[in-house]
Amino acid sequence: MKKLVAIALTSIFILPGAAISGQSLDRVTDKKEMVVATNVGWPPQGFLDDDNVLVGFDIDVAKEIGKRLGVDVSFETPEWATMTGGRWQGRFDLGVGSVAPTKARAEVIDFAGIYYYSPYVYVVHADSSIQSEEDLNGKIIGVETATASEDFINRRLQIDAPGLPPVQYNIEPGEVRTFPDSMMPFDDLRVGNGVRLDAVIAPEQTAKNAAKSGYPVRILEGIYPFRSPAVIIAEKGDPEWTAKIGEIIKAMKADGTLGKLTTKWYGADYSKD
Repeated sequence: MKKLVAIALTSIFILPGAAISGQSLDRVTDKKEMVVATNVGWPPQGFLDDDNVLVGFDIDVAKEIGKRLGVDVSFETPEWATMTGGRWQGRFDLGVGSVAPTKARAEVIDFAGIYYYSPYVYVVHADSSIQSEEDLNGKIIGVETATASEDFINRRLQIDAPGLPPVQYNIEPGEVRTFPDSMMPFDDLRVGNGVRLDAVIAPEQTAKNAAKSGYPVRILEGIYPFRSPAVIIAEKGDPEWTAKIGEIIKAMKADGTLGKLTTKWYGADYSKD
C-alpha cells in the first residue's frame, strides 16, 4: 500500500489505513506482543481442544515466531475473508492460517514466506463407489468458501509461487456448494453417500485429520487435483516487517523446526521445498 500524504501549510496528514515502513516491527517490539490472525475451526491447523484452548499446527508456528522475536503472542480468529483480505489497519500484526498464495491475494496482502506445502485431495463418503476424477463429473462438490479449493473447482486458481506445475482442470461438477468453515463440508459428507454431497476438495492434512477423528470418509488415493504452498501473511506496504518474518521462516525451516511441527501435527514432513 502506498503512503498517501497530503501536505497543507506546515501540517502533514496521513490517511487512515496507510502503511508506514517498519511500523509493525516497531509496534510489536514496543508492546512486546504480536497479534496473530488465525483459524479456530480448522483442525489440526487451528482449533479448540477439550479444555477450550486454541491449539494446532498454525498456533505452534505463530508461538515459535513470537519466541524468536522475544514477544508474547495473542490470537484473533476473524472470518477467513477478513484475514486474507488485507487492510487490517493495525488490528493484526501477522496472519498464520495456512493461506495459499494466490495472485488475487497478492494484490491485498504481502507474503512473508512459504512455511509448508499442502497437497489437495478429493474426499468421498466411505460407502461411495467413486474411484477417479472422471467419476466426479456431474457430482455435487463441497468446498470452503474463499479458499484455493473454491478457486480450483471454479477454474480460476492462480498460485503465486515459482516452480509449480500449471493447474489441470479435469472435472466438470454438477453443482458446487460452498461453506464458511473448513469442517462444514465434511459434516455434510458424513451424513451419507450422496445425501448432501458426493465429494469434498480439501488439503490432505485436513482430510486425514477428519478420517482420524472418526468421519466416515475416504480419500481418493494418489489423485491430487493440485498442490499448494502455504504462506504467512502480513499487511501490505511494510517491507521491513515482512522481511523480518521471512528471515525467521527460513531459519525455522533450516534448523528443522518446521519439519518437526508438521510431523507432530500431520504425521509427515510437509515443510520441504
